This record gives sequence, C-alpha cells and structure tokens, in this order.
Amino acid sequence: MPSGVRGHPVGVQSGPFPLHDPTKETDVEHTLPALPYAMDALAPHISKETFEFHYGKHHQAYVTNLNNLIKGTEFENLVLEDIVRKASAGIFNNAAQVWNHTFFWHSMKPSGGGEPTGALAAAINAKWGTFAAFKEAFTKSAVGNFGSGWTWLVKKADGSVDIVNTSNAGTTLTSGDKALLTIDVWEHAYYIDFRNARPKFVETFLNSLANWDFAAGNFA
Repeated sequence: MPSGVRGHPVGVQSGPFPLHDPTKETDVEHTLPALPYAMDALAPHISKETFEFHYGKHHQAYVTNLNNLIKGTEFENLVLEDIVRKASAGIFNNAAQVWNHTFFWHSMKPSGGGEPTGALAAAINAKWGTFAAFKEAFTKSAVGNFGSGWTWLVKKADGSVDIVNTSNAGTTLTSGDKALLTIDVWEHAYYIDFRNARPKFVETFLNSLANWDFAAGNFA
C-alpha cells in the first residue's frame, strides 16, 4: 500500500486502497507516496533511470510545489482528493499530478500485461467486442493524445467502460468517471527508454506492464 498523504493511505479510487479518513488529524505535510515496487522492477521495459527522474524528481516536485502553494490557504488542511476537486490553477495542477502519478504507478506491475478476466473483461468485450479491439482503440487514443496528458480506461456511471483522454494535469477525479487504469503520455514518461516513440511505449504498457488486477479492483 502506498505511503500516506497527510498521514492517510493514498485515496486511489476504491477497491485496492481505502479512501482518506476525514476524522484523522491532517497536520502533516503531503508526502511522496511509496512506489508499489522497486525502481528497477519494471526493467527492461521501464528503466530505473526513468523512475529516478519521473518518480524521484517530477513526482516529488509536484508534492513539494503543492505543499508550498497551499500554505495559509483554504486547502491547507484538506486531503489530496478534496484539493483536486476544489482547486484551480497551480494548486490544482500540482495536486492532480500527485494523484495521477500515484495512480499510474499502480496501473503497472512487474510481469504485467496480458488480459483482464471476470467482470472487467466482460465489460470490455461488451464495449469493443474483443480485447484486441480494445487494445487498438486504447492505443489510438493514447498515441493521438496531443501534447502532454493521460489516457484512461474508466467506468461510467451506468457501469459501462470507456477510454478518456485528459490534457496536462487533467484527471478523472473532476468528472463522473471512475478511473480503472491510466497511462502517462507526457514525453518525460518514456523519453529515456523510448525516446520519441510513443507508440512503442503504449504497446509495451499494454503487452508487458498493465496491472489488470488493479483495474479489476477499481472496477469492482
């Protein structure tokens, strides 16, 4: 389980992780959540060097910036998800990126990839017909997500699934969609290992990294 933000478990949706407990004290600064695996655990697909920069520098910078920006504001004692839902501009950008990155790390696992099973697999097949057709649609969305952003597999309010793109720090926390799985398509997510080959990064994510157990837990 990732380490806490303001003393609480990171509220990554539901399923695998409990949400924040608002009855607890919230007088500790936001902290960088721990990775769910070692920084070299996804090699050779994603290198330790990428994690040293993407997690150790980029993700940490969002945490540091967030702590600095919320001092003395109405957001100072709010848990992360509430900040994301209520804030705008710089505070939103940094809070959302803290949450998005934590969700992204859990969207991958060593020896990942393959296909989902059970209810999630049935929902994917109901939407796209086959898992292969889903992979094609997800790849098209992620590769075509212009500039910097995120591509999400989400659960809609009616229980169906869909693919959603967000730009920059955009996140499903501010919509009616529930995130199941995400890929970070900011260039710094893949440039060290894949250079500018985003299609190869997306292919590798789906074939070798995607954590379908995490997605299924969120779907449930």
